[in-house]
Amino acid sequence: MPVPVPSSFVPANLDATSWSTIEPFFQALQNRPVNSVADFEQWLVDRGELEAACSESRAMLYINMTCFTERADYQQAFEKYVSDVPPKLKPISFALDQRYIELAAKFPLPVNRYLVLDRSTRVDVELFRPENVPIETELDLLSQQFDQIAGKQTVEYDGKVQTLPQMARYQESQDRNVRESAWRAVAARRMQDVESIHAVYDQMIAKRTQVARNAGFNDYVGYAFRAMQRFDYTPAHCFAFHEAVERCIVPLVRELERSRAASLKLSALRPWDLAVDPKNRPPLKPFNGGGELMSKAVRCFQMLDPRLAAMLSQLGDGSEQRGAAGGAGLDLDSRQGKAPGGYQYMLDRSRRPFIFMNAAGRSSDVHTMVHEAGHAFHSMVCTDEPLLRYRSAPIEFCEVASMSMELLTMPHWGGAGGYYPDASDHARAIRGQLEGIIKILPWIMTIDAFQHWVYSNPTHTRADRAAHWLSLDARFGASVDWSGLDDIRNVVWQRQGHLFGNPFYYIEYGIAQLGALQLWLMSLERGESTAIDSYLKGLSLGGSKPLPELFAASGIAFDFSPKTVEKIANRLSAELAKLPE
Repeated sequence: MPVPVPSSFVPANLDATSWSTIEPFFQALQNRPVNSVADFEQWLVDRGELEAACSESRAMLYINMTCFTERADYQQAFEKYVSDVPPKLKPISFALDQRYIELAAKFPLPVNRYLVLDRSTRVDVELFRPENVPIETELDLLSQQFDQIAGKQTVEYDGKVQTLPQMARYQESQDRNVRESAWRAVAARRMQDVESIHAVYDQMIAKRTQVARNAGFNDYVGYAFRAMQRFDYTPAHCFAFHEAVERCIVPLVRELERSRAASLKLSALRPWDLAVDPKNRPPLKPFNGGGELMSKAVRCFQMLDPRLAAMLSQLGDGSEQRGAAGGAGLDLDSRQGKAPGGYQYMLDRSRRPFIFMNAAGRSSDVHTMVHEAGHAFHSMVCTDEPLLRYRSAPIEFCEVASMSMELLTMPHWGGAGGYYPDASDHARAIRGQLEGIIKILPWIMTIDAFQHWVYSNPTHTRADRAAHWLSLDARFGASVDWSGLDDIRNVVWQRQGHLFGNPFYYIEYGIAQLGALQLWLMSLERGESTAIDSYLKGLSLGGSKPLPELFAASGIAFDFSPKTVEKIANRLSAELAKLPE
């Protein structure tokens, strides 16, 4: 992976975790004479490299914290950074944004190149309020608190202590008693932390509402859309998306659930009946351990396109369990003391990606691996971009990068040395992936609609929250029998980490899924090479173009209207009909 020579303005060994170390560089930027367009452009590059150093320092602290939640020193280091640096960094960044606007008036930059940066910076200036800085610090610490609570959740089951991601494999057991006992064990463990998580979320809602009101908004919904720079769609578009999924996708889910119940010879599905194979076949076992997960991923991408395999191979061999220490690019296996979930974090200064996940040998881990690899590809093809802000794209397109890989790699999961050497297992895995897409879309709408209600009604009670959650679950959720499990059903939303650390970051998955599905259809109709070339063309633009143009560069439409949802639903149904159950 080529790494451009760093800006000479920022020392290679700069310790950006210390405010006293980085403050002089920010002050130098603020005071630097700028007398031409060329000076202005160099000022932007230098500012970006300084911010990249700051971003990477925070990234390393975050990676350490999530990889080792039981390490007090890592937790304290992150807390110290969040408390000390961002509260000082945000005001000086605001001052630099103001200076950008002044300089842009004196030295106009080419619109085609700088439109995205210009409008982004102006929104940042518009929204900045000094009084919000300490509140945002408190929110960062609350998010860390949620991660610590979730990271400590383990269950003693089957003779050993296991993480909740590891417990998920029991939901694929052919023995219904095993599925139920494992499900109840996990639910009971989650219930131990329900009140603590409620308390964290209550504080988050209040603080985010205050942030919005300080910035002149009636509620956090309007503020979030502006802060996330959603220039190309509104809450009304999201509500229409919800309705389209309810009308076109939920009926497909209901059909799949009826078929599942019939295959399992059950009069009604229970929550522990949703992941087991409907034909009651043993769980798929695509790999054993992070090393094998990674080696098979590289093989898979080699068959899809050698360019992708070459990029992924640079991250490591999958056996690493040390966070990002020593230049590691992977930490894949689930273990005690590791925060849940998965992510790809770009280390902006060294321009290399890091993939975090909780692999436990399940087919869903394959999806996560290729998904996060897609994010890594997106980061890696943008490493030569001199402007930091253009090295990443809007989330709606970032998720196209990742979700497309889940679909385009499907033909290459099988064969000798693949995840599924047996052809019937391979077909079963593909069917599971397509069914998973159908099922996840209603969940995405549920979470998005939940957030809209939560922040539009910030004074709600916990009872109100439960009641609204249940109404959404009735609208979008699985048609299962929750008898005797009402207390658990009321708080199922607590498992979705985005609600805590990344509010309103979830509808993007739905928007991007439609984009990824369009690339998949392109591969079916025009060939894999055409789809991959289009994919890489779009990714190579980073964030340098508006969202609709990024989609267009990949040969797909930025559209999540009912018409598009219906078309995609019909095609998914037709493709599923070709696959054996």
